[in-house]
Amino acid sequence: MKSYFTSESVTKGHPDKVADQISDAILDSLLEQDPYSRCAAETTVEKDKCHVMGEVTTKAKVDYKEIIRNTIRSIGYTDPSLGFSDQSEISVTLHTQSPDIAMGVDNEGAGDQGLMFGYATNETEVLMPLSLMLSRALTDKLTELRETKQNGWMEPDGKSQITLLYKNGVPYAVDTVVVSIQHKKEIELEDLRREVMEKVIKETIPSCLLTPETKYFINPTGRFVLGGPAADTGLTGRKIIVDTYGGHAHHGGGAFSGKDATKVDRSACYAARNIAATIVKSGLYKRAEVQLSYAIGVKDPVSIHVDTFGEDKINEEKLVNWIRREWDLSPKGIIETFSLRSPIFLSTAQSGHFGHSEFSWEKIDEKKVENLLSIS
Repeated sequence: MKSYFTSESVTKGHPDKVADQISDAILDSLLEQDPYSRCAAETTVEKDKCHVMGEVTTKAKVDYKEIIRNTIRSIGYTDPSLGFSDQSEISVTLHTQSPDIAMGVDNEGAGDQGLMFGYATNETEVLMPLSLMLSRALTDKLTELRETKQNGWMEPDGKSQITLLYKNGVPYAVDTVVVSIQHKKEIELEDLRREVMEKVIKETIPSCLLTPETKYFINPTGRFVLGGPAADTGLTGRKIIVDTYGGHAHHGGGAFSGKDATKVDRSACYAARNIAATIVKSGLYKRAEVQLSYAIGVKDPVSIHVDTFGEDKINEEKLVNWIRREWDLSPKGIIETFSLRSPIFLSTAQSGHFGHSEFSWEKIDEKKVENLLSIS
């Protein structure tokens, strides 16, 4: 039986990703000085303007505008002629967290109600969906070529998309590749497409997954000179599927960037990913999805749900009991388990929050795996 699934990724210079990185750069700067900072920074970027708003409670003293300019510069927006750069107008309206919300967090409860999901699959060594990892590899390669100046025509904004052909539920081949990259007006479309094919697609996607039937769409509109925030307003938290599992799993709706770890929107998703990855790492299951839900001001999750997609080797009640024994899923427990008071978050906003070995929530505790196997 054939089926198809598509995932997309975006480059660091995509408007929404610019906003994510600014929000997380602010969070990291606060945590560097005050690990107990609370932050919910929302960013919007548009033509020649950037605005940051939200709530911050901290002892840190930082220059928000300088952080924002440095972040924009590091992404690659340094030329004012692009319509957005480190010289663009910046405004900041950050205020103190609501005392009604703070009251629940002060008592070590969740900062809000909500539902969070974690997912893992054995499709790749990093336990992530193959379609997402391939699309991410394309945008990472585009960024690498631009930042290392291996060509002179690429600009920061870009997107990729992979449609994967499955046969009997197993990845078989890449059906369609879509790449759109912002470019200087001087390059001819034919040259651009040839370079992207040779230096990006063929260098990134394993040849065994490309077939004579694979379809390629490279800058399909034919022109992508005007890009970035000058062409499309960017907003924090608008790429939540790119940030997570490329559409292969549910999403509770809460975004990550700009939020400190007392916000379970972020931290509980990291914990749920660690649980799901541990389940798949055991070898008992091909896929696993974990849902955690919280009530504002309440310490422990009000529910835990595990979906193993029809592989019922251990009943759900036993799995949930195992989870409750092995993980402290209170906000404080998650923060301490994964060291989430450290300034580590900017990198998560650049190329996805999952599937990177350097992130603490990606590290599997083998003892937890052994304990799971013992009840199977």
